[in-house]
Amino acid sequence: MDKKIKIIPIFVPHIGCPNDCVFCNQRKITGHHRSTINKEYVSKIVEEYIKTIDSNTYTEIAFFGGSFTAIDKNIQEELLTVAKYYKDLGIVNRIRCSTRPDSINVEILQLQKKYGMDIIELGIQSLDDQVLKLSNRGHTKQQSLNASQLIKDHGFVLGHQIMPGLPGSNREKDIKTCLESITMKPDIVRIYPTLIIKDTELLKMHTDGIYQPLNLEEAVERTAYIYSLYKVNNINVIRIGLQNSDTINENKDVVAGPFHPSFRQLVEEKLYLTSIVSKLKGRDLKDKEIVIAAKEILISYLAGHKKRNINRLKEIFSVKKVSFKKTPKDIIELYYLDKVTTIHKDEIFQNYLDLAEGKICI
Repeated sequence: MDKKIKIIPIFVPHIGCPNDCVFCNQRKITGHHRSTINKEYVSKIVEEYIKTIDSNTYTEIAFFGGSFTAIDKNIQEELLTVAKYYKDLGIVNRIRCSTRPDSINVEILQLQKKYGMDIIELGIQSLDDQVLKLSNRGHTKQQSLNASQLIKDHGFVLGHQIMPGLPGSNREKDIKTCLESITMKPDIVRIYPTLIIKDTELLKMHTDGIYQPLNLEEAVERTAYIYSLYKVNNINVIRIGLQNSDTINENKDVVAGPFHPSFRQLVEEKLYLTSIVSKLKGRDLKDKEIVIAAKEILISYLAGHKKRNINRLKEIFSVKKVSFKKTPKDIIELYYLDKVTTIHKDEIFQNYLDLAEGKICI
């Protein structure tokens, strides 16, 4: 798709959820109350956004923040009527929502289809029933399987949202969730490593010593592996890490856990570093120079946040200098000792999996 994509977010508060998950304080995150969520609210937001949208933009209305299909049917219809109005006018191209696996059935999907819903994202979070129970999710793995199949059968784009690092989980369980998610063939995925937010049961569990979140390094490594699994299976990962906002930030609502404003970049740069090191292993590069040629958009990932990858390459190979040059090519080229080695962009994901599984060593 050549057009720019613009999301018009409609934040729906906690009115649809049947219970409070231990990690969630949705009312605080959205900052809205039930009385403010009506057709006027949706129209106002859409009108404000379309003033800034040009003709070369692919636009979506997205109902986020709550379990959309779990809210009162009349409220759903009221909000969807507005979204469909703009879609029928051609101002909006698609409508999406996020919801819970136990809030999907044939009747609900028929309602969504009637009003032009295109994408349904399921917060499956984990596919381990014990982890779901400890997180007070209120649904089971089987409900995620059933809901995913129903969504696919009714012709919607299926999204999965997963949360590595939940209570009772570990690396093995998180990877198993990813692998089982892949078997359901989602079209898109979001990966949100678990954070501890103010005023949540998870914060109390952390304070009481019952729960320990992943540290940043653990979260980056685990997410890089899961991300790579999805990518080698041709599944589009559209977000990694909770979106940075005025409240979702360190020293604000995030109390603990692997928060970083550029979390996805940390994951991407780890993948690139792995491939570079694997290609250069065994070379005597002491006091030499490495030149990395890549498209301009990739150079920040290759260099790493605060030159992290540059410094690691200097440390590993004792090189004197790591420099970059821009190229229009779709491959990455490594120049060293009058030689050149290439890395194809998609190769980085398999390289990372091979390294993590011990098939290659660096």
